[in-house]
Amino acid sequence: MNNLWLVTRREYITRVRRRSFILATLLTPVGFALFVVIANAVFSYGNDDVQRIAVIDDGNLFDGALPDENGLYFRFVDQPLDSLREETGEDRDFAGILVIPRVTNPRSRNFRVQLFSDETLSMDAQSRIRNRIEDALREYKIEALEIDATTLASLDTDVSLSVRSLTQSEEGESDDRSMASALGAGIGTVMGFLMYISVFVYGMMVMRSVMEEKTNRIVEVVISSVRPFTLLLGKIIGVGALGLTQVVAWMIMIPGLLFLVGLFFGLDSEPSQMPNSPDMNPEEMQSMIDRAIAGLSDLNWWIIIPCFILYFLGGYFMYAALFAAVGSAMGDDMGESQTLTIPITIPVILAFYIMMAAIQNPNSSLAVWSSIFPLFAPIVMPARLAFDPPIWQVLLSLLFVFLFAALMVWMASRIYRIGILNYGKKSSLNDMGKWITAKY
Repeated sequence: MNNLWLVTRREYITRVRRRSFILATLLTPVGFALFVVIANAVFSYGNDDVQRIAVIDDGNLFDGALPDENGLYFRFVDQPLDSLREETGEDRDFAGILVIPRVTNPRSRNFRVQLFSDETLSMDAQSRIRNRIEDALREYKIEALEIDATTLASLDTDVSLSVRSLTQSEEGESDDRSMASALGAGIGTVMGFLMYISVFVYGMMVMRSVMEEKTNRIVEVVISSVRPFTLLLGKIIGVGALGLTQVVAWMIMIPGLLFLVGLFFGLDSEPSQMPNSPDMNPEEMQSMIDRAIAGLSDLNWWIIIPCFILYFLGGYFMYAALFAAVGSAMGDDMGESQTLTIPITIPVILAFYIMMAAIQNPNSSLAVWSSIFPLFAPIVMPARLAFDPPIWQVLLSLLFVFLFAALMVWMASRIYRIGILNYGKKSSLNDMGKWITAKY
């Protein structure tokens, strides 16, 4: 146990003091905040293209008035199309001519509008023009067909689905689970994605750590006084603690920098100022916020958070051990890692896609059995936790994950004890399989 602590402490302190680690920890939040500033500037000031459109409204759909918006300006003219097209470039003060014909049949569902322009209008400008004409046609048809606007509006009904507990009485508290389901899908996606990224990033970090010691031949000295299993386990724990330190630093720095960015650059714009967003009644918005808060409170956080931590630890130890085994078996050719890591990366990628399907159908057979299978469970089951899976599935899944993780650490240590001292020979998966049962 003392040797394990020494190896873990050495692995952690050696790497946490590196300039590359310090720079990555400090500059990543700065880069994230800079990305937010640049993205906001692009969306705010990127659309500086001003286009003026001459409108020939033969059908008088707009009554000579069409509001301007976002660099798109309209001017109604009474001139014929031919005379406008004959104007020279100096006399022409518009980028295009929009010709709106008369409506011959109010019941027709097809209406062709022509836009004459030597310039290429953006897809956004074309979409806005088309939407304006569709709205005007709707109003024209309501009047031409003598349809009562109030009756027509009553045909559109907003249906809200309230999901309640089957066993709860009517007098009990509200148990609306529709918002909880939507929040569960979002939380499941975030948790599964975090597991997916963590397995790759920190698993590869363990593999690089093993490769560095093997290349520098430091391990030849260390392994003479420390058992391979202790050395490998200490390396996995040390790198895991290093990654946890980095994540905690980012969790503190990124929100702080985003707050400062919003304070100095004024990025906290109101939702009503966002482009192409429908107007929302403040009462509806407040109701949605209240439902979201109620949905969050309905989730079993006392199960979700501890289980997520357990799955994170189990998944990390499982895949970090596999990456460490690959790193110990690699020779001088760095290209070998692509071949040897394929069997490890395939289950991770498959688990990620299964996780996306499990969010849509959390109780399907694929989701249930994948959340129990050890290689998939660390990514799939966290995505199902917000949907209240049966407790026996969670316990069985955790049991399999930790048993399999322990098996992977043991197998990796068997490969590590031979592969770390194997120089000048290209190792294969077959060789790694023989090393597990070899007696040395």
